[in-house]
Amino acid sequence: MDQDRAKHVAIIMDGNGRWAKKRGLPRAVGHQRGVEAVRRLVRGLEPMGLECLTLYAFSSENWKRPDDEVDDLMNLMRRFIKSDLPEFVANSVKLKIIGDWQSLAPDIVTMLEDALTQTANGTKTLAVALNY
Repeated sequence: MDQDRAKHVAIIMDGNGRWAKKRGLPRAVGHQRGVEAVRRLVRGLEPMGLECLTLYAFSSENWKRPDDEVDDLMNLMRRFIKSDLPEFVANSVKLKIIGDWQSLAPDIVTMLEDALTQTANGTKTLAVALNY
């Protein structure tokens, strides 16, 4: 691998709701499209030669959004963990969660703890900042 090539990329996930609004779509559609982009990024870790991808996904400021939008984001997180965890395990992607994630809803905390355990031996890292 080229020594000058980046091995770690960090992305602030911002603007998905504005993207949707600009197109006359519900903000939830924008958030879903953001998750689809994350999937493509995670699948591209190895081909791009990246060892780590950090996503700033849900800041403490996001709690100030309308309740229905926060609920949509939490449900999206639940679906993402459930649907994508098998792929992380199969592709040796280790999940790391940063931020005050243990103050999220108890079922999400349990799902994240399980995901951390199942992916602990991965050789590539997906770090997700939650409630930071």
